[in-house]
Amino acid sequence: MKRFAFPSLGRLWLALILAAPFFSNAADKPNILFIFADDQCYETIGALGYTDIDTPNLDRLVKGGTSFTRAYNMGSWSGAVCVASRHMLITGRFVWRAQEASNLFSGRANEAKLAARKKEFDGLWPQVLKRQGYQTFMTGKWHIRAKADEAFEVARNIRPGMPNQTPAGYNRPLPGKPDPWSPFDPKFEGFWKGGRHWSNIVADDAIDYLSMAKKDKRPFFMYVAFNAPHDPRQAPKEYIDKYPLKRINLPENYLPMYPYKDQIGNPHRLRDERLAPMPRTEHAVKVHRQEYYAIIEHMDTQIGRILDALEKSGQADNTYIFFSADHGLAVGRHGLFGKQNMYEHSTRVPFIAMGPGIKAGAKNDSPMYLQDVHPTTLELAGAKPADKVEFKSLLPVLKGKADRHAYDAIHGAYLGLQRSVTVDGWKLIVYPQISKARLYHIDDDPFENKDLAADAKQSARMKKLFARLLAQQKEMGDKVDLKAAFPKL
Repeated sequence: MKRFAFPSLGRLWLALILAAPFFSNAADKPNILFIFADDQCYETIGALGYTDIDTPNLDRLVKGGTSFTRAYNMGSWSGAVCVASRHMLITGRFVWRAQEASNLFSGRANEAKLAARKKEFDGLWPQVLKRQGYQTFMTGKWHIRAKADEAFEVARNIRPGMPNQTPAGYNRPLPGKPDPWSPFDPKFEGFWKGGRHWSNIVADDAIDYLSMAKKDKRPFFMYVAFNAPHDPRQAPKEYIDKYPLKRINLPENYLPMYPYKDQIGNPHRLRDERLAPMPRTEHAVKVHRQEYYAIIEHMDTQIGRILDALEKSGQADNTYIFFSADHGLAVGRHGLFGKQNMYEHSTRVPFIAMGPGIKAGAKNDSPMYLQDVHPTTLELAGAKPADKVEFKSLLPVLKGKADRHAYDAIHGAYLGLQRSVTVDGWKLIVYPQISKARLYHIDDDPFENKDLAADAKQSARMKKLFARLLAQQKEMGDKVDLKAAFPKL
C-alpha cells in the first residue's frame, strides 16, 4: 500500500502557513478533514505504545502530526454516551448546556421554540463553516437530533447510533460452552447488514467525495464518522486471525466485578455491560478485546484508504486532519465493559491533529476535551464561533504560541450518579447516591488500581479537589447536590 507522504511535506506546510497565516477568501482557506471513531479508547493506537495493536495508518497521523495524550470526553446525561459527546461536539457547548440545546430539536414546537431551534441550527459546526464558504460533507454515524442532511450540504449513508442488534453477541462467551457468535459471519448482520461492512462504506463515501470536492473551488469540511469500533465488534476473518488469544494481554486493572456497579448505573442489565457474562472471566475479556482490536485495525485500513485518496487528489498540502473518538471503552477494565464511568479507559480518547504548521511527531499532555476541535477548525477557517461555544481552540498550542492548553481541570459526569475532577495528575471520583469517593494519582497509577481516598495523608487534597469540583458544577449549571452527599468534604 502506498505510504502517506504528509510527514515529508512538513517544511512546505510550514512555509505555506507562515506566508499566509490568515485566509482572505474562501479559495484561500484550508480544507478540514475530521475523522471520528466510536468507542475507541486512548490506548488503542500502536504508535502511542500502550497496546499491542497494529494501526499503521493512525500511526502515520501520529508521526506526521501532534497527539494530545490527555484528551477527554466530559460525560453524558444519558446511558447513550455517544449522544451527549456528539451534541457537545456539534454545538460547542459543555455537557449540561449541550443537553438543553439538543432538547430544542425534539418534540413539538411552538413559535418561540421554533425560533430558538432555528438559532441553534444556524450555530451548528457545519453551518458556521458553510457560511464561511465551505462545502460541507458527512458520512456515517450521526446520533444527533438535528438532521444531518440539513446540517450538511452533502450527507451519505447516515447511520444510527449503533449497527443492527445481534442477540447472539450478548452474554458471551460462557464458561464451558460453545460461543454462539462469530464476528466475521455476515449472517449476524450488524456491521454486515446490507452486504458490505459499514467501515468500508464510510471510506468509499469519503473517497468519492474527495474526487468531487477537488472540482469545487470552495474548501471542504468533511465529517467522516465511523461506527467502529462500537459493538457488535465485527471485522473480516483475516483481522480476527491477527489477534490470537495468546497475543491478548489481560488488562492491568482487570476485575471479575466492579464493587459499585449497580449503584453507579452500570448493572449487568445495562446494554453495554450485557455483552459479557457476569462475573467477568479472563477468557471472556480476552475474546472481547480480540474482537475490539480487530475492528479497530480494520477501521485503520479504511482510514488509510482515505488518506491515500486525499494525497492522490492533490489537496493534501492544504488540508488539516483531525482524528478522535466520541469516548473510550472499558472492555474488561475494572470489571466494566461500557463507557458509563469516570475511569480513564472510558473518558479519555485519542486525539491527533495534522496539517500545515503543526509539529510532526509531537506529543502534548495538556488536558483538553475532544470537542475543542470545533472552535479550532473555526479559527482555522477565519470564522467566529456561534454564541455560547464553550470549548477552546487548540490553535495556540498547535502553532507553537503556547505550551499548554486552556484548562486547569477536567470535568467528568454521568447522569446524577457519578462526578469526577482531574487536576495536576490527581483524579477524584464521587458517587453521590452512595456517598462514596475514590482518589487516584493517575501520573503514578495510570490504570487507577490504587484508591487513595481512605489515606489520611490525602484528606487535604481530597477537600481541595472537591472544592474544585463544586466550582465546576456552578460554572456548568450542574444541579446535582454533592454537598449533601459528602458533608465531610
